[in-house]
Amino acid sequence: MSEEPEESLAEAFRAVARQLRHLTQRTLAPWDVTPAQARALGVLVRHGPVRLGALSEHLRIAPRSATEVVDALEEAGLVERRPDPEDRRATLVAPTGRGQEVAAAIRAARAAEAEGFFARLDEADRASLARILRTLRN
Repeated sequence: MSEEPEESLAEAFRAVARQLRHLTQRTLAPWDVTPAQARALGVLVRHGPVRLGALSEHLRIAPRSATEVVDALEEAGLVERRPDPEDRRATLVAPTGRGQEVAAAIRAARAAEAEGFFARLDEADRASLARILRTLRN
């Protein structure tokens, strides 16, 4: 009888990341937004009206992708485009009142999602995992 090789660290990490992606998609479903749209809405709520270029930098995506994300959010009534008062040739993107409400609801739902997901870890393990992930992210 042969033993199966132990799962590698990278495989385990990918499996957990996949679980989190699926959980996030389920959590965002009530608002019919994608994870990228939720991230963009969060940036807009935190930073106020910004130009598309600045938004794409915050999200670390191509400006064309930021345009697609904003188009979808605008169609859903969650953001609006308006002229930049400092440069009338430029356009700012800002959350609407509804966008701010949805962003707050998403933040609360994501916090509950994370709490539930990481509940199986004790405080020491959570602190260690947070420290390790911050190290890997930088």
